[in-house]
Amino acid sequence: MTFDEIIQSDKPVLVDFFAEWCGPCKMMAPVLKEVKAVIGDAAAIIKVDVDKSPGAANQYQVQGVPTFILFKKGKQVWRNSGVITKIKLIEVIKNFTDKN
Repeated sequence: MTFDEIIQSDKPVLVDFFAEWCGPCKMMAPVLKEVKAVIGDAAAIIKVDVDKSPGAANQYQVQGVPTFILFKKGKQVWRNSGVITKIKLIEVIKNFTDKN
């Protein structure tokens, strides 16, 4: 599946724009695993390396990493640049899993 096909999902899709050299991005990796354990199949979480996929990063005007964008049915419904807590991420995702 392409990036555009993935974000067209009826379920929310959290995209983590990251870079291998980014310290805060590395800090977020275990947090994202914990978030996935809590939300299960209610939403998808995908990672996009901005150095390997500059097109997607440019398309969504990602200026810094980590940047998290939540998509639902192809629309950007939430965005955050920088480190974010597990509790806040779960809250945001659940907010969009409960709505159609």
